[in-house]
Amino acid sequence: MIVWVAMVLTVMGIQDDVVHWMASVRFNFANAHMTLLSLASGVLWVCITLIVAMWAGARLDDRLMRARSLDANLKVVLARVGRTLMILAAILVSLSIVGIDITVTVLGVFGGALGVGLGFGLQKIASNYVPGFIILLDRSLRLGYMISVSGNQGTVTQIRTRYTVVRGLDDIETLIPNEKLITDVVQNHSSYLTRGNAKIAVQVSYRCDVERAMQLLVDATQGTERVLQDPAPAALLASFGADGIKLELSFWIEDAAKGTGGVRS
Repeated sequence: MIVWVAMVLTVMGIQDDVVHWMASVRFNFANAHMTLLSLASGVLWVCITLIVAMWAGARLDDRLMRARSLDANLKVVLARVGRTLMILAAILVSLSIVGIDITVTVLGVFGGALGVGLGFGLQKIASNYVPGFIILLDRSLRLGYMISVSGNQGTVTQIRTRYTVVRGLDDIETLIPNEKLITDVVQNHSSYLTRGNAKIAVQVSYRCDVERAMQLLVDATQGTERVLQDPAPAALLASFGADGIKLELSFWIEDAAKGTGGVRS
């Protein structure tokens, strides 16, 4: 478009008049005295330098992605940082070419905007790093603990400064932000006794012998692996349901951190 406009002005023979008119229109931008011609040339230089910076950033990105000695995450980080620095350098160079003085005022405005952006962006990161140090210092969680938090249950395998790795009973690892471990309720299933309590709900008919049913529930725990007899298992009448009597069997399990599903089954 710029080339076509310049060609039309040249063919019509009014390019000098247009340039003179643009140079005569003056205005102030901060401490800089600018003309319409300098502004137009500045926009043109910004576009050119940005195109060059984006092309160089694409070449850098392509070369980094083909490097085999770098980690995949490190490649992405270096590519993004390199492209950002190139674009920033292109803008500063174009402003200098136009004649805008890159003084403390311009850099101060840019630094203030950058600081506000980084502040909002790093807010969540800081809110996870600080709880990470608190957890590591007060030792409220240790490696090997079986915990439940935010609907996730598993064993703590790693405690990092930003997140904690919890491996579930299905061997799936979940990365839990440390902020969750400070603000949410965390249930610790590990204790020095390594035992835990489990309950089973059973419903029987109103016509059956309730005493016999409760005794059968207690007898079912005899000989079951990992079920402790001290404290002894107990069967209780929980409630009267619409379709039957609801009983509850309560018993203690050894090594509860290994899970209770198999024993309850």
